[in-house]
Amino acid sequence: MLYYAEPVARLIDQFGKLPGIGPKTAQRLAFYLLNSEPGESRELAEAIINAREKIRYCSICTNLTDKDPCGVCSDSSRNRGIICVVEEPRDVVAIEKTKDFKGLYHVLQGTISPMEGIGPDELKVKELLARLQDKSVQEIIVATNPTVEGEATAMYLARLIKPLGIKVTRIAHGLPVGGDLEYADEVTLSKAFEGRREI
Repeated sequence: MLYYAEPVARLIDQFGKLPGIGPKTAQRLAFYLLNSEPGESRELAEAIINAREKIRYCSICTNLTDKDPCGVCSDSSRNRGIICVVEEPRDVVAIEKTKDFKGLYHVLQGTISPMEGIGPDELKVKELLARLQDKSVQEIIVATNPTVEGEATAMYLARLIKPLGIKVTRIAHGLPVGGDLEYADEVTLSKAFEGRREI
């Protein structure tokens, strides 16, 4: 039995395909748009189409951009001797928000995950190695997530890059600021002890 008119059902179905959107949220989003001003729905549709048509990957770091090379890669004030390797474009945004890192980035577009059939060849590893050929890079900071896949990717990159004579470092892991020891899991506490430093 069809509960909604076909266009409404299709809209709900499309929203339901988005990550983190369940049936109830998809329904709420659809009805919100149907009850909003017509211009609001049009603006949303145009923004989606515009992003799909204009956004591409930077030819240097593979981050999302609307111009090639991206703003970070074309910024002459950035330290070209340090490259921070991250999993996804959203990781670049997270690091940039700190305003502490002044080097360049390389986005892998994922992590090594044998369970999902993702090996090094499916990532942007070859592109990273090509960037290291000009000998101006002194350090690679591996900023993959502290997951099994992220750790495996970090180890793989370290084994690949260290023989080139380039320093490979890993971001520290441990307790978040404001966190309580009693609520931390064993792995997080272990990483916090490993990454301790003198004060």
